[in-house]
Amino acid sequence: MRKLSKFFISLIILLSSLTLQVFADATASQSGSVTVPVSSGLVGDDNSAKAFTLDLPSGVNASSLDISTLKYTGTNAVNSLEISNGEIKLNLKGVAAKKSVQVKGLLNGKDEFTSKIGNSIWRYSDGRTWQINDYIPEKDRMEKRDLRATDSSFPSEIVPKVTVNAAGNQITISRFWKTFTMEPVSEDYVDKSTIGVEITTKDPWVNNAYAKGSNIIIAYNIPIEPYDEMGWDDVTDTASPPVVKPAMGRYYKANVRYYYIATANIPTYSYGGTVTFDYSLPTEPTLIGEVNLIKPNPNPTEATGSDIPVVISLKGTLEAYTDTSNIQEWVFYAKESNNDTSLQVKKDYVKKLSSTQEFTFYIKKEKTNASTFKQEYALTVTVRFTKPIITPDGPISSLTQSLTSSASTYNGPKPSSGPNPTPTPSAGKPPEARISMPDQVVAGEKFIVSGADSFDPDGSIVKYTWQHPNVEDALYGKSSDTRYDLDSIDTTQTITLTVVDNSGLTATTSRDIKVVAPAPAARLQVLGTLKENRKISLHNASKNAADDFPMIPSKTKFTVSAVSGGTNADIKYSGSLSGTDDADILIKVAGQYKATLYVENTAGYSATKAITFTVQPDQAPVPYISMPNTVYRDPSNGNKASVTIDDLSISLDYDYLAKRVWEYRYDSDNDGNYAEEAWVLLDNGNLDRINFYPTEVGRYEIRLTVKEEFGQPTIDEFVTVNDRKSADTATQNVTERIVTVLNRPPLSDWSW
Repeated sequence: MRKLSKFFISLIILLSSLTLQVFADATASQSGSVTVPVSSGLVGDDNSAKAFTLDLPSGVNASSLDISTLKYTGTNAVNSLEISNGEIKLNLKGVAAKKSVQVKGLLNGKDEFTSKIGNSIWRYSDGRTWQINDYIPEKDRMEKRDLRATDSSFPSEIVPKVTVNAAGNQITISRFWKTFTMEPVSEDYVDKSTIGVEITTKDPWVNNAYAKGSNIIIAYNIPIEPYDEMGWDDVTDTASPPVVKPAMGRYYKANVRYYYIATANIPTYSYGGTVTFDYSLPTEPTLIGEVNLIKPNPNPTEATGSDIPVVISLKGTLEAYTDTSNIQEWVFYAKESNNDTSLQVKKDYVKKLSSTQEFTFYIKKEKTNASTFKQEYALTVTVRFTKPIITPDGPISSLTQSLTSSASTYNGPKPSSGPNPTPTPSAGKPPEARISMPDQVVAGEKFIVSGADSFDPDGSIVKYTWQHPNVEDALYGKSSDTRYDLDSIDTTQTITLTVVDNSGLTATTSRDIKVVAPAPAARLQVLGTLKENRKISLHNASKNAADDFPMIPSKTKFTVSAVSGGTNADIKYSGSLSGTDDADILIKVAGQYKATLYVENTAGYSATKAITFTVQPDQAPVPYISMPNTVYRDPSNGNKASVTIDDLSISLDYDYLAKRVWEYRYDSDNDGNYAEEAWVLLDNGNLDRINFYPTEVGRYEIRLTVKEEFGQPTIDEFVTVNDRKSADTATQNVTERIVTVLNRPPLSDWSW
């Protein structure tokens, strides 16, 4: 055994001598280059400077580079450029520009804002009259009007049906801006002149909601049916001065949810360019050896009380040589330094220009009892040739490269040295690699893959290396975006990240992502007032599955058909329902109808969406007048009586009264039969209060005819005069429509 050990030692010394001779052989100079990954539109000042770690081209070693020729060419200014740890380290200043993007203003950066807006509605102490407070947007002020109760309860419990307006301040406290992909944007970049409000949802009883100035303005219906008591708060106690029962106050409220939209002018930075250099190219066969310590990781590693496995990878690469048929074998030697009995030998007979082998050793647990322990390893890779290679210095039968490696353990605190200990390059805890990205993406859709959450518990991450088969845009650095094309549909792809910390320790992790077809998401909105003879708007709110495959406008098509109640002939529209994102229709007859939307994108995928909706009938107004039952002639006013008549008519479906015609007829023969009397016009000026001055004693019947105008938008070309509903007070109790005029009784004065 002793003779065998001497043989291997002599062999290693001999092979080492050959290695020195090979590296001394003549070389030639050649130019090389590495491309800096092109990145543009990087958002925010954090990207004003960027560090790049660039791998050298295959077959180029850092030791062969002529450092004086290292040069960056491109549009960026160079902060630093060097060779470190066998890689190119480049730090550049970004080329600055401005990028206008749409941003959202959200509550705390994640939620929509909610405004609770409303009006106070008061019941008078007579128990039968309601004061309606209404905000007038055109005048920017509150106005009030009185309406007579329509229910039979005393006091009245149901507010007359009416549409009112209310305003509330927009909320800006805790507003933070983000891009539509939810990346934070500083308030400083937001163009204040572009800030608007996007209202998303509102309570069902809200007809309309919009932003004006610093307010959110709504138009909403009261009472809130069918759960009116849930839509108001009792505010009777807030009256000043206090009110007397049965007077009461109700605060009718509604919720509106919204977010802000604006344009932000964000600084962006771009990078690109090329690093060039000269390097020495071997002109004769040269063997390059590489060693990688796979285990333990991290190194040094904490003792566990058990044997510590050590795995070493040893690689040999033959350069400046192409005749693989002349390669006889690869031979790998590995042993613990100063321990010949630990020698391991492996051979590879495959004829190729490179070969790799792994060796496994164990650090015995007895050795790990010490506070620190370091095991050195001696490694050798040899390539042998079938026929000697002739060189100017003589024939070469084999080439050898010797290398070393080490593995360390520690107990207790991490190992250190000196009065101000610092970790050795291989000491410390390994980093942790983390990937943030979606689990599923549609083909053609850009998405962000980020390793920014990776961290090193005792240092910093210095390099990010990505493996990403089949992506369209290569990943680089800490975070970037990419996409998959149509060829990856219905596959699961894997993206792998390896991070290196400032101690040279590594960590690797992978994430799977499913690629699905870019079918559009068809979304149809039926907007407007679902009532006879009102404009109903069909809106294509579909979303592209991916920016690469937009929808084809000419393929967009709406269809509308009758389901019940009406016929297809009752559906009116102008022009075409194809090739547009918005179409207006009008339904003449109440009933159920179905609207269908078809969309198709440039990838050939399509989708449909159908909505069945109910069109309500247009209800006639309910006329109602209020006046005294008895009045007296006034001798001081030409024996005329004075009758004040109020209109308390309402529209049950929130239209407005556009015309009022007041008439009367006099029971001339006092027989109670008014049918034989002619109607006389009092006023047709649309007054909701008139004064009537009869001169004859007797009874007068009053008639009010009201005609509605649409309270909601219509399409004029499809409606006629008869489509506007009208009614008169014939249905009101007759005793409430008749006033009796009497002579005022004389006054008596007793004296004697």
